[in-house]
Amino acid sequence: MVYTVTFNPAIDYVVHVDDMEPGMTNRTKSEEIYFGGKGINVSIVLKELGITSKALGFVAGFTGKAIEEGMQDMGVDTDFVTLESGNSRINVKIKSKEETELNAQGPRISESAINEIFDKLSKLEDGDTLVLAGSIPNTLPADIYEKILASLQDKEIKSVVDATGDLLLNVLKYKPFLIKPNNHELGEMFKTEIKNNDDVIKYAKKLRELGARNVLISMAGDGAILIDENDEVHHLGVCKGTVKNSVGAGDSMVAGFIAGSSTGDYEYALKLGTATGGATAFSDGLAKRADIDALLKTL
Repeated sequence: MVYTVTFNPAIDYVVHVDDMEPGMTNRTKSEEIYFGGKGINVSIVLKELGITSKALGFVAGFTGKAIEEGMQDMGVDTDFVTLESGNSRINVKIKSKEETELNAQGPRISESAINEIFDKLSKLEDGDTLVLAGSIPNTLPADIYEKILASLQDKEIKSVVDATGDLLLNVLKYKPFLIKPNNHELGEMFKTEIKNNDDVIKYAKKLRELGARNVLISMAGDGAILIDENDEVHHLGVCKGTVKNSVGAGDSMVAGFIAGSSTGDYEYALKLGTATGGATAFSDGLAKRADIDALLKTL
């Protein structure tokens, strides 16, 4: 079973405006509502790929209830901790000539709620996969990822960590199955400028040396480079298409890689991850199976 954790889920309210004018009343051309959060995105895309997962995290208030019920309606199993006060976030994403986002802070997470999520995580079993994705809300301990992986280190759990900076570096000692920084984040971690693919490979291998089993570096229009757990280097370009949406593309790539790596064929996992990320980038929402399959044939 795959478990995803989203500490600060959101309802993403996406509005399209022909020509956004600050300080004026603007009429929308169209609107969509999505359930957001990096772990939630991974669970939704895994469902599209035929992989069962359970979404964990914290929800609150009427918006939290809408997120949980909405995901269940989509066929995604959930086991959220319901907070006693506050409301889950509503993020407003304005798409016009430029994209503008207003991301809310989210509710306060209590000590008892943190203990409850640890209790749920303690039920994971050997062979399960755990996805930790995204930044840490300021109401949680900064080392929460480390504490989670430390609590599970006696089990054979495949952990996937999609984070940046020290948040990522500090969990490498727990030998995560997959990490996915981009090339800019890779340079920031080592306080250097990544100038070419040789630099990417050099520093990605350093992350392997620090404990990561598979290191996937996304490079926007330059594709992606994977250093797999056998220390083999794979480089793949991007899918061809018109980018409509940048939200969730990286999470979709993670979901595709998880689905594709089940047999240990990491070249295929990279291809499926790339196709799945592309299918999200080329659509208004998250990737759909038909679009994933079409792009996969081009790689």
